[in-house]
Parts: sequence; C-alpha cells; structure tokens
Amino acid sequence: MMSSQHSQLKFGRNTRAQISWAVFLVSLLAFSFCQRSKQKVIAVVPKGQAHIFWQTVQAGARAAGAKFGVKILWNGPASEIEISKQINIVEDFINRRVDGIVLAPSDGKALVPVIERAVRYGIPVTIFDSGAQTESYVSFVATDNYFGGVKAAHRMAEILGRKGDVAIVGVMPGSSSTTQRENGFKETIAKEYPQIKIVAFQYGMSDRAKSLAVTEDILTSNPDLKGIFGPNESSSIGVAQAVKGRGLSGKVKIVGFDSSPSLISDVQEGIIDSLIVQSPFAMGFEGVRTLCEKFEGKTPQRRVNTGVMLITKGNLFEPQVQQLIHPSLEKYLGEQ
Repeated sequence: MMSSQHSQLKFGRNTRAQISWAVFLVSLLAFSFCQRSKQKVIAVVPKGQAHIFWQTVQAGARAAGAKFGVKILWNGPASEIEISKQINIVEDFINRRVDGIVLAPSDGKALVPVIERAVRYGIPVTIFDSGAQTESYVSFVATDNYFGGVKAAHRMAEILGRKGDVAIVGVMPGSSSTTQRENGFKETIAKEYPQIKIVAFQYGMSDRAKSLAVTEDILTSNPDLKGIFGPNESSSIGVAQAVKGRGLSGKVKIVGFDSSPSLISDVQEGIIDSLIVQSPFAMGFEGVRTLCEKFEGKTPQRRVNTGVMLITKGNLFEPQVQQLIHPSLEKYLGEQ
C-alpha cells in the first residue's frame, strides 16, 4: 500500500512538473510569436502640413504602410519655418520608442542632434526631401534637387530666347532641398547663358503671402523683368498671384516648382509657363519601404532618387503627367 501511494505521489509530482514545464514552453513560444508578429511603428515627420506636397507624401507613406504591414504615425509642424516645433515632434517620437522615423529636416544642421539621438536609441532614421549634415541615416530619399534647378534654368532660357533679366523668389535659408534648386538655377544661368542676368533674389519664407509681397517688390524695382523662378509650391503660387495681379501674365515668364490644383490651373491659363514636378507620393512610399527593408535585415539603397518631370501646357494631359499631378489622396487619407 505504501509503495502504491508512493508511486502515485511520485506520478502526481512528475505529472505536475511536466504540465508546468509544458505550460512554460507554450507561454514562451506564444511570447516569441507575439514578439515576432508585433506590428512595427514608423513615424513620418514632414517639414510642414499646409502644402499639397506634404499631403501627397503622407498618402505615399500610408500606401507603403498598408503594403508592408506597418503602422504609420504622421505628425509635423503646421509651417515649414517652425524648426523648433519639428525638433520637439521628433523628440516625442523618440520618447515613445517608435521602431523607425522618416524625416524631412526643415534645417539640415539644426535637426542633426535629434537625428543622432534617435540612432543612439536604436531607432533607424530615413531622411527624405532635404538632406541633413550627418551620416547617421539609413537612406536619403529625394529628388535630385540641383538637377531640378538646372532643368528650370534651361526651360527659362528656352522661353526667353536665351536673354533677359530674371529673378528668383527663394524659399528660406537652411532648407537643403530648395537651396540646391536655387543653386542649380543660378549656376546654370551663370555658366551657360551669359545674356541672362539674375537681377533679384529674395526669400518668400515658404509662405504664399510673403512670396506675393516679395514678387511685387521685385516687379516694381525691375520694370524690364522677363522671368521669375519659384523653387517650391508656396513661392510659385505667390509669384503667379503677383504677376497676374499686375496684368503681366505671359509677359513675365514663370517657371515654378511642385504641383497643386492652383498651379496646374495657372499652367492651363498661361500664367505659369511650366512646372518642375517631383513625386512626393514616391518619397513617402520609398521612405517607409527603406525602413521595412532595414527591419528585415537587408541593406537598403543609400540614395533613392525619386525624379522630376517638366510639365507644360503641351504635355499636361499625357497619362504619366496626370498620374503624377493627381495622386489618389482620398484613397489613403480619406479616413484620416
């Protein structure tokens, strides 16, 4: 009887131990599975949110999030000149320990400390649109902005017959992307078109009203002006409004940069001759994609060029142009 009780006791203890071990293994496997299957979170931080450009970036980022199964958090300052606000937003995402950050730095120098802090905390960063003065990033996804400025200069020279006075309504100091466009334009004019003179350069501070006021001042000071280059959406809109308001449409040629419904309408009406158009949808998509590759242990492409296209009244209704200027924003942002 003793031996029977002893064997039952032994059996009971062994059984309980085996069950406990089995439960532990199941829990461990479940925990490991949850860890592996946990959805990654990527924060996307634009320079601003007012322009159609940034809304299109967001659509591209969310399209990539849907495709690759990652959660997209979107936040940025209202205006592109709010550099300290953008820094605070990135700091907040670092403190929330997101899995990755896709960032368009408003200032290539001022954002460096926060970029490097993210990397120290194990949060990979992809830079898009504008560069930063650091090597601490996974990929740089952007237009070749200098080439965009070169393309604008060649178009301006073509429509002016390679001679005349022109002006630039710049965006803002410290913005890497637009500075490269401005430099590409200025240097190409200086090197290749000696009969074209840049007689004015003023910043519109990435603001439509300010760009309009600056353009009006330039037009007043330079009555023989033949052309104006606007290196982004806000500057192009401000320039167009000023030229139209002065009754100079078609007389003062405008080459703009980026796309919006009002800019496209101005091209159709002949107020703006042409636009150098980027692919902000591709920037958002590729920015997220590079981090997803990083999560998978792959080595993403260090530089991703999303390209530019010259849009004029003549090619406005070509299918590839329509696809570029009319992205499916509602499809990706309708529920936001």
